[in-house]
Amino acid sequence: MQVKDQVFQTIEINFPPKRIVSLVPSQTELLYDLGLENQVVGITKFCVRPPHWIKEKLKVGGTKNVSIQKVIDLNPDLVLANKEENNKEDIDRLSQTIPVWTSQVSNVQDAFYMIDQIGMICDRQLEATAMTQKIQHEIRHFVQFRKSILPTPLKICYLIWKAPWMSVGKDTFIHEMLELAGFENIFSDKIRYPTTSLDEIRQRGPDWIFLSSEPYPFNEKHKDLFKDFNSIIVDGEPFSWYGSRMLYSFKYFCRLIDQIQTTTP
Repeated sequence: MQVKDQVFQTIEINFPPKRIVSLVPSQTELLYDLGLENQVVGITKFCVRPPHWIKEKLKVGGTKNVSIQKVIDLNPDLVLANKEENNKEDIDRLSQTIPVWTSQVSNVQDAFYMIDQIGMICDRQLEATAMTQKIQHEIRHFVQFRKSILPTPLKICYLIWKAPWMSVGKDTFIHEMLELAGFENIFSDKIRYPTTSLDEIRQRGPDWIFLSSEPYPFNEKHKDLFKDFNSIIVDGEPFSWYGSRMLYSFKYFCRLIDQIQTTTP
């Protein structure tokens, strides 16, 4: 079976694949929710969903430092990678001997396409279609509700890294999820993941600083660095995981808006 991935590489895949290695945490969860527990043989140490796979599946390293030999030893007939989360060198080396399907997700439509394609490749098309339809329903229901409780978007600085401070630009999945949640990204004039400073953040005048739990593990102690701002620790998964985690993102956004509104001075 010949397929084209999201970086426009054409690959030959045994259909349906019987031994899958996932190098992307959000896509690992997607495979589980598509009913592919028996087919997945390898994951990364950052693939924490579903929790029982942490003990049951072989770890092949991290997303940025994949053990090529461990992947090869698993004899997979499909590896799932991501252009942004994995190193190109690792993808290229694996692609020499193993079919590697690489995703590139910059917005919600890209995420829907990725879910549909993985469903098709893995003989789970009906399940994938049902999933995207349910996510679309969640979005429509949430947006209608959100307009009634948050009529004016709050200006948000969403931070993903420390030393240097890094935020998100307009061409990212996180940016679109922020907008859907009813927030205005103060770095919407930037692209990808711009570096910034406390002075620049102050000049842009956010209503809130969102300190994401990933990829940098921000926690409550980091709020002390933003005493001049309203700041809050947010769960990074609902904003950045572009697979089946989207089924739960919008319920989380409801709780987050409520938390913000009840703690706003």
